[in-house]
Amino acid sequence: MVHSLKTFAIALVSASLATGLVSAQPASPVIEDELVLITPVAKTLTDPTLADFAKYAKETWNINLKTSALAAGTPVAYGRILEWKGRPEVDIVWGGESALYDKLAEQKLLVQLDLPKAVMDAIPATIGKPKPIYLKDPKGFWTGTVLEPYGLVYQPTVLKRLGVPEPKDWDDLLHPKLKGQVAQCAPSRSSSSHATYEVILQRDGDEKGWAWLKRLGANTGMFTARSRDVPSVVARGEFAAGFAVPSYMAFEDRLAGFDIKFVAPKTAWITPEPISVLAGAKHPKAARAFIEYLLSERGQRVAMERGVFPITPKFRVQGAPGSRAEMAVEFTGGIRSYFDIDVTNIYEDDKAQGRYEQVNEQFRKDIESVWDQLKR
Repeated sequence: MVHSLKTFAIALVSASLATGLVSAQPASPVIEDELVLITPVAKTLTDPTLADFAKYAKETWNINLKTSALAAGTPVAYGRILEWKGRPEVDIVWGGESALYDKLAEQKLLVQLDLPKAVMDAIPATIGKPKPIYLKDPKGFWTGTVLEPYGLVYQPTVLKRLGVPEPKDWDDLLHPKLKGQVAQCAPSRSSSSHATYEVILQRDGDEKGWAWLKRLGANTGMFTARSRDVPSVVARGEFAAGFAVPSYMAFEDRLAGFDIKFVAPKTAWITPEPISVLAGAKHPKAARAFIEYLLSERGQRVAMERGVFPITPKFRVQGAPGSRAEMAVEFTGGIRSYFDIDVTNIYEDDKAQGRYEQVNEQFRKDIESVWDQLKR
């Protein structure tokens, strides 16, 4: 009996020590305390979402999260990720063409998102006809975050002075009175410009498409250094109209008080602004938590107030009278959700990616190098 009690006491002490040791070890944090992005998405969208996510992390997990974003155009961001070879300096890539994400996944430079099923099920597989735009990767390496049309901007006062009607479609930019009055960015420097060049080429075919783009070149008064500058020079009244402008970039100039309007032509390309976690990321938990936050109602509301649209049918751009959300609805022609309307898409991503450099080279040869002749 004494031996049994002694054995029991030893076992009890051992169990207590074991329990003590376990409880003494710190619990694994829900997320890390840092998050770094590489992105072609403008600061006007990334800054407010990162700031609100840091606030959300403090409220939810009491973590003081440090966030930062490395700004890089789509081709540059893709090249940097290849150079890092699985040892990235950032955690997330956000924005650009989904075909590039597929290429990164093939090279094992992305990891599967593993987000909750309900979160992913809320995003439809595609949107648009006759060519569907994929809104998420069937293999789970990337997901869309918001819907963003690439359209036209114009300055109503300048157009009125020139006697030109407000544009509704791409062809309206070829009006003879707009000679020298159009601003655009070269497709080699801008994914929005490149995608819109492809819209014209795929709409008209190569021969007619390049002839159209040369006519646009003849009306162009400036090729800006970056796509973000296109709406800015139009907003200031330096040019009457701008070509291939992401909706949210133009909306920032409207918020700043400029008289600028945006229209998405019927065949405008709509990007889902993909996002993914890089293989070898130092902060994978924070990265996944950020993506889940972006897809939540809170994250979508922050983004919608910057002039983009929800990635799921269950949310719509809506706010109090005079709010940023309602200003965005008015600015983009009354649209609250792209799931409310019939989306026409003729842009074929695989075709565009298969000749990416070829289009850039032809632009340099047929438009950029002979621009002075085209204007004459």
